[in-house]
Amino acid sequence: MAAGKCEICAKAVIFGRHIRYKHGGNWERKAQKKNRTFAPNVHSKRMFVEGKWQRVNVCAGCLRTEAKHQQAAGVAF
Repeated sequence: MAAGKCEICAKAVIFGRHIRYKHGGNWERKAQKKNRTFAPNVHSKRMFVEGKWQRVNVCAGCLRTEAKHQQAAGVAF
């Protein structure tokens, strides 16, 4: 299991709220609210970094971007 933080963009777990029955009017203040976490989609991948292969915890967005850069550079991903 990968760590909950991307080593490239520093994307990490953030906290927010789940609001049940979010409608307009006075009910919005009375609606049930629960705390929850928003976790990034982090994977542990073997990547070519600074001239050598390293295992890196990387989020899905950065993984796609790095794959494009490495494909353009001619490195087998």
